[in-house]
Amino acid sequence: MGDSVKKAVLAYSGGLDTSVILKWLQDTYGCEVVTFTADLGQGDELEPARQKALRFGIRPENIFIEDLREEFVRDFVFPMFRANALYEGEYLLGTSIARPLIAKRLIEIVNHTGADAIAHGATGKGNDQVRFELGAYALKPGIKIIAPWREWDLLSREKLLAYAEQNGIPIEMKHRQGGSPYSMDANLLHISYEGRHLENPAAEAEEEMWRWTVSPEKAPDRAEYLDLDFERGDLTAINGQKMRAHELLAKLNELGGKHGVGRLDLVENRYVGMKSRGCYETPGGTILLRAHRAVESVTLDREVAHLKDELMPRYASLIYNGYWWSPERAALQALIDHTQQSVNGFVRVKLYKGGVQVVGRDSRTDSLFDPAIATFEDDAGAYDQKDAAGFIKLNALRMRIAANRKAKRK
Repeated sequence: MGDSVKKAVLAYSGGLDTSVILKWLQDTYGCEVVTFTADLGQGDELEPARQKALRFGIRPENIFIEDLREEFVRDFVFPMFRANALYEGEYLLGTSIARPLIAKRLIEIVNHTGADAIAHGATGKGNDQVRFELGAYALKPGIKIIAPWREWDLLSREKLLAYAEQNGIPIEMKHRQGGSPYSMDANLLHISYEGRHLENPAAEAEEEMWRWTVSPEKAPDRAEYLDLDFERGDLTAINGQKMRAHELLAKLNELGGKHGVGRLDLVENRYVGMKSRGCYETPGGTILLRAHRAVESVTLDREVAHLKDELMPRYASLIYNGYWWSPERAALQALIDHTQQSVNGFVRVKLYKGGVQVVGRDSRTDSLFDPAIATFEDDAGAYDQKDAAGFIKLNALRMRIAANRKAKRK
């Protein structure tokens, strides 16, 4: 096994699992290890990952710790929200959309360092193994992929801890005392929670679990209004203040979380075949989705909007299933982005007790809403209501013919 890999790039968080993987790669493959740690806005201190890597003999030039927050939101989250993507009608794809960026950087680091393999800590039960590996193969077809959870025998927490102790891997007190009650993933778009207490689908999530959002009961008793500006389908300003993409999403998270917006308790169908329960906090994304649909409502042609809605479930499934780098996702993205050229305007939303209500929207340049035609008052001849009779008769013609034929048979 060790002869086949000389250098591997490891997606490394610095936590227990990936620290064990780092040492396991050295022991099992005898290869040089390069570590890659991405800051996607998860809020963790990343510098300890560097110190842990150095402790296990990783050369400084082989330790990559990168701030990818802006690229993540600008090039992955925002394009996804142009499509109004929801998986199975509810899930805002917070974990799924981060994986193609991580896969991209893993392959770029492979090319930069001359490595011949990548390694990740996704388990054989999850979707992430699929997302990482489909992305890697799409970007570098000949890459070797090491997935320790599919190879080793450290398949329990006890075995992981024993291996860590035997090899001098630091074990935080929370792991010694049983660890976090949840398996968590966090980035600027969301936090997800899975496992343990949540594995009983009938059990309500514990209030102490939530980190970004207050409960609606504890949210402020006064509503807060936000004015959101959009250009070509992307959020550009909040209350008139322009910011970078990742700053905008972080601000929406802060404001939405304060008002209890964005909690979701979901049993989803995993790509690998099982049903899995997860709880999610996506306050900024929940506001963004609602607002984006609102500005589209006044700027998109009816049939274009309906076509987008028909394509959205397919687009969302492509992201969920790991096909971000596929030609079909790129083709859909080109169509979606074409529709967004006219999605320019503002939306006013009201945040209150866990809810996001759109209370106003307009576009000074691209609105298709014509009050002279839509009015219930005198429209001065802008719309001839008699035209509706012919429209209705023509659309009813096939049904009238069928009904007449049925009546004759009787």
